[in-house]
Amino acid sequence: MNILAIESSAGPASCAVYRDGKLLACSSINTGLTHSQTLIPMVSDTLKNAGLDIKNIDLYAVAAGPGSFTGIRIGVAAVKGLAFTDKKPCIGVSTLAAMTRMTQGIPFDGIVCAAMDARCNQVYTALFENHSGEIKRLTQDSALHLDDLKKLIEATKKNVLFIGDGSQLCYNAFGGLREGMFLAPPMLRYQNAAGVALEAAETPESAVSAEQLMPVYLRLPQAERELKRRQSVNAAD
Repeated sequence: MNILAIESSAGPASCAVYRDGKLLACSSINTGLTHSQTLIPMVSDTLKNAGLDIKNIDLYAVAAGPGSFTGIRIGVAAVKGLAFTDKKPCIGVSTLAAMTRMTQGIPFDGIVCAAMDARCNQVYTALFENHSGEIKRLTQDSALHLDDLKKLIEATKKNVLFIGDGSQLCYNAFGGLREGMFLAPPMLRYQNAAGVALEAAETPESAVSAEQLMPVYLRLPQAERELKRRQSVNAAD
């Protein structure tokens, strides 16, 4: 099965083509250009490097959230558009689970804390257990204040590996709690379409049609949060 995966949940954007346990091609861009400018040309180049045509793709996968509202919308829209023409199935995977999947097989036993910076001392986060090369989800994706995540970290007695673009923030806040706190190396730390492809390959039963594919937001967009705040203030007056 040929899987085309897209990751655009944060600043960098990436695309990968994966087949039966083998990563055929992977491209990543972090130039500051918008994902709407870079994704489709990158998909074309990645397919060319893999020696495939868009018609050869059997399954599309995308990081459906959490993450940047704009980035997620662009990634999901791109996959919906690519899959719709030939009526190919799609899978929207958790950005946090996809990042964690990249740690599978490394010599680490313990808790993987996947975290994305959500601003204002908050992170999008989930905890997973990596044991003997197997990944097991421990908590659902959520938006937490650092203080609340700290309580979860303190409750575990196992080694903890921090990954994601919020990993440095978490490591700085919790790294001194006790021994056994580790910051993943840059190669494994950030979102990548290869992880999206790996996660999709593990969950083929979750495939849906292009029409059914939807982004997953853990918080309202900032504009809506501000509107609700102003409405609440006006109502109080």
